[in-house]
Parts: sequence; structure tokens; C-alpha cells
Amino acid sequence: MTSIIFMGTPAFSAPILQSLVDQEEYNVIGVVTQPDRKVGRKHVLTMSPVKKVAQENSIPVYQPEKLSGSDELKELIELNADLIVTAAFGQFLPMSLINSVKIGAVNVHASLLPQYRGGAPVHYAIMNGDQDTGVTIIYMVKKMDAGDMLAQRSIAITPTDDVGSMFTKLSVLGQQLLLETLPSLIDGSVKAVAQNEDEVSFSPNIKPEEEQVDINLSAQLVDAKIRGLRPFPGAFVFLDKQRVKLWEVKIEDETTDLPAGSVVEKTKHSLKLATGEHGVISLITVQPAGKPKMNITDYLNGSSDSFFEGEQVVKYDENAK
Repeated sequence: MTSIIFMGTPAFSAPILQSLVDQEEYNVIGVVTQPDRKVGRKHVLTMSPVKKVAQENSIPVYQPEKLSGSDELKELIELNADLIVTAAFGQFLPMSLINSVKIGAVNVHASLLPQYRGGAPVHYAIMNGDQDTGVTIIYMVKKMDAGDMLAQRSIAITPTDDVGSMFTKLSVLGQQLLLETLPSLIDGSVKAVAQNEDEVSFSPNIKPEEEQVDINLSAQLVDAKIRGLRPFPGAFVFLDKQRVKLWEVKIEDETTDLPAGSVVEKTKHSLKLATGEHGVISLITVQPAGKPKMNITDYLNGSSDSFFEGEQVVKYDENAK
């Protein structure tokens, strides 16, 4: 059996770990994941999805806040594993650990590398309006997501996909591609291909100020921005000077000459806004600050004196955090 150290944290990674556990030829001897975090308004201490899978399968779990220089690093090196597999782990691997395994260290990365190196490849692919994305299996090296590619497979991004749905699809794709690639990696027959450095792009973790929707973009890119930040961390605008998260909008098949952010039409059950490039969107699901998600009808019921047709009610604030 090939002994494996698995490293990952979110829901994307958990099924990939489970797929390794389910194979008789692999023995997952340790799992490394981020420390338990406080989640939600009640700050409930919550384990990662990967830790849950590890515990269900009685696999030792390591949770260093920072792997480099930790006691856990020494223990992992002493495991003398054959292989390291990472999937959305969220930390750099020390070279001492990479060099300690017999076969090598590989990463299941959720993009078509060399596009979107970094921690938020799915978010950026959707926000940028890409038609497809995928999974790449790469060797781990000291430079972020820059290792030689062992395998790659693409998948379409539909007009209704968001980060949540794409993570589910990409996790399944990652499981399949990893299990197909490991035999040739282990027997040494795999053919690695270097990434083209001229085609590199990056997808750093989303900063708070990047969660604001620029209403001056086209209706298609406004919608893509919202889906690219759903279900986390969420996209917002300043609507009638109030910070409001937009969870779902509809691109309307019409145009307007009103300035972006203006009310195109308001009824008891709908609110249409102008976007850039003469586009129009309807707000479907919103969330005012400090309140739960609600449909646009309920939101308008509480804002009966606001939103007059032609009024500019959304403006982009470049200094917003």
C-alpha cells in the first residue's frame, strides 16, 4: 500500500480525502487541516470538513496554526510517507516536508493552470465571466501553484453556477482526476509538463473591499460578480446609502439610457436597476446589514418611501471596506 499524508480544509477537499480512504491500495496515515474556527454569529467552534472525514475514518489529525517550524512538522516528517496530496490546504508546505516523502507531493488545484494561481481560483473564474474552469494536478514546489502539471481536465461554468455549485462539481472532478493520475505517478511513468509562465494569472484571497459590486460593469459581469462571491463571502452594494448584500439578481432582456445604479422600474414585487453598458438587472434576493436574507417583495415592503424611477440609488464607493 502507498502511504499518504493528506492536507486540506474546506468542503472541496473532504470528498477527495474520502476517495483516497475508499481505495484499498492507499493508506492515509495522517491528515493536516486548519485549526477549528469559530463560525457564525454565535461563534461556535467548528471543525473543518476534512477533519470530520478524518475522524470518521480514525485517521490521526494535525492542526498547526502554521506548519513551518511546528512540532507537527517534525511528526509528519517522521511518518516517512510515500506521498503527500494537498487540496485547498491554505498554507505553504515547507520544503523539508516535501523532500521527506519517497514519491513526491502533489496538489489538486481548482483551475486550469497556469490560470488562477492562488487561493480563490473558482471565485475569479466566475467573477471574470469565464465559460469554463477545471482541475489541475501539479507537483508541489516552493513557488505557489507553479509546479509541473501531471494532469488537467476542464468543466463548463453555466450561467447559473456559483462558487458553491462549482466547488461541488470540481471536487468530483478532482477525485476522478487524482485517482486516474496516482498509478502513473507511483510507478514513475507519469509525464509532467511545465507551466507556461507567459500565461500565468493569479487569484489571491478575496479582500473585503473586493466584495463590493461595481454597478458600472455590464449586467452580465454584475451577475457574475454576485455568483462569484456566493455563498461566501457575499457581494454587496450601497443601496439607497445602506449596505445591502445581493444574493441573486436576474439579467433583464432590455436596455436603458439611465446612469448605472438608477431605478429603471419599481413595483410592489420588483426593483430593476440600470448597470453599465446600458444593461438592466432585477434584484431577486437581498440582505440588508444586520438582517436575514429576504426576497425583493419583502424588502420593498419595508422601504415603501424609497426608490423612485430615474433616481440613482446605487453608487460605487472605491473606499468601501
